[in-house]
Amino acid sequence: AGMKFVLQYVGCFFAFFSAGFLIISTWTDCWMVNADDSLEVSTKCRGLWWECVTNVFDGIQTCDEYDSIYAEHSVKLVLTRAMMITADILSGFGFLFLVLGLDCVKFLPDEPLIKLRICLVSGVLLLLAGLPGITGSVWYAVDVYVERSSLLFHNVFLGIQYKFGWSCWLGMAGSLGCFLSGSLLTCCMYLFRETSSGRFHSAYSLRKGYSSAATVVTNVHLPPSQTATSKMYAVDTRV
Repeated sequence: AGMKFVLQYVGCFFAFFSAGFLIISTWTDCWMVNADDSLEVSTKCRGLWWECVTNVFDGIQTCDEYDSIYAEHSVKLVLTRAMMITADILSGFGFLFLVLGLDCVKFLPDEPLIKLRICLVSGVLLLLAGLPGITGSVWYAVDVYVERSSLLFHNVFLGIQYKFGWSCWLGMAGSLGCFLSGSLLTCCMYLFRETSSGRFHSAYSLRKGYSSAATVVTNVHLPPSQTATSKMYAVDTRV
């Protein structure tokens, strides 16, 4: 039981921070940051929804949102948005299911097998969340790196060159955390599911055996003659 609690809390810890990292990375503005050392007056970051320029002297930040979601955007931007939003939704639901499945939460306290199944469902959702999260963040980072390398290889200078920033790293960390917590919940909790199921069936069989034995003992200690005598006593009493 102690090992089960430890696994639940470790999985909950990683699920909480992983879902938070994915959500923060999706809605922050530093997926790409300028990598040109000659630009010392400002730092320019690009996110999935807007880009911001921060003055390094006074810290003033100016952000410009992209065009409408229905406007034409690059395939990299559209697919990364879709995958990160999917990862956010799946990881959020995975964390909520995990909270309901914790033994310390008073939800279905008399149904340990159902709570274990809830933890298993949470693990599956977290594993599914890690897949689009790691795909979107790594693909975005690789695309930025390839674009920068190709420009350097052809000696092309466009004024500002980018490298992937901390929002992209945060998306990778959140996705890996989802894989870790999902693996703990699906693999390890399944072992506890088999143990709890065996205990449940053995306890049920033991209770059933006790009830059958009590019935037999009752029948043994009540012979037919005694039963007939009690019936006659009841009739005489009524008369």
